Amino acid sequence: MTDTATQQPTASTRGRRKVRLATVIADKMDKTVIVQVGSSKAHRLYRKTIQQRTKFKVHDEKNECGVGDLVRITETRPISKEKRWRVLEIVEKAK
Repeated sequence: MTDTATQQPTASTRGRRKVRLATVIADKMDKTVIVQVGSSKAHRLYRKTIQQRTKFKVHDEKNECGVGDLVRITETRPISKEKRWRVLEIVEKAK
């Protein structure tokens, strides 16, 4: 039998982190961008599709993101009072 203290923590024991595709809507702050994540869901009674939008403050270490960029963000430990996400990659630069 192995001792649990000697085992290394892995990504599976830490849990899966949420990953989202978002659009940058503001980049005025240093190392922070504001992104908007959109989703669709059906209304419970009328079954009409409703667009939902959520804004997140995201950590951008290299200040690479610009307004209009499509980015992939991931959940992370709290970086500041409102920042709980960080930029994984820039999927598409704005034109």
